[in-house]
Amino acid sequence: MVETARRREIEDVASSLFRERGYAGTSVRDIARAMDIQGASLYAHVASKQDVLRAIVERMASRFEHAADDAISGLPSEDTGDATPTARLAALTRAHVEVVTDDLERATVFVHEWRSLEPDLRARMAKRRDAYERRFRAVIVDGVESGEFATVDPTAAAAFILTALNGLVAWYRPDGRLAAGTIADLYADLAVRAAVGTDEVGR
Repeated sequence: MVETARRREIEDVASSLFRERGYAGTSVRDIARAMDIQGASLYAHVASKQDVLRAIVERMASRFEHAADDAISGLPSEDTGDATPTARLAALTRAHVEVVTDDLERATVFVHEWRSLEPDLRARMAKRRDAYERRFRAVIVDGVESGEFATVDPTAAAAFILTALNGLVAWYRPDGRLAAGTIADLYADLAVRAAVGTDEVGR
């Protein structure tokens, strides 16, 4: 469906309600009521509540993917043509934090409600999420092989880092004590320290 200003407004309102009440706890009537329109008018722009969730989740998946691409492509390369694993892990971490903090409501829906997609859409999204996680795993593998990182299980390490990053949706507030950029730098440092290992921290 071609996006319109009204369609984007529907996604904005739905994201807020899904974050507050959960997908299951929000009805099409709730979305229409929040927009002060009739349910029939809402259906002129969206096919269903599931259609709205799909659009939100897919939009956020694309944002995370594109942010990761841009983060890596923007790094200075070494003579080998590749930035170091440390620089890449920090860049991926910052990019993830920046997406979450820039659109907290949609990010929350992405993190908590993607499993509410219908089975075929959920399976497709699971593949995209795994492909995204593989970016982190690949960097950790490179870091272990180069000796920059401690010998760790890449799958567990990547899951640990992404779980921490996605946990931002539970506590980050735009008007909170820590600015988004500060959190991005802090989490990048913590992710690298976790990968390097405690024996190397502080050296």
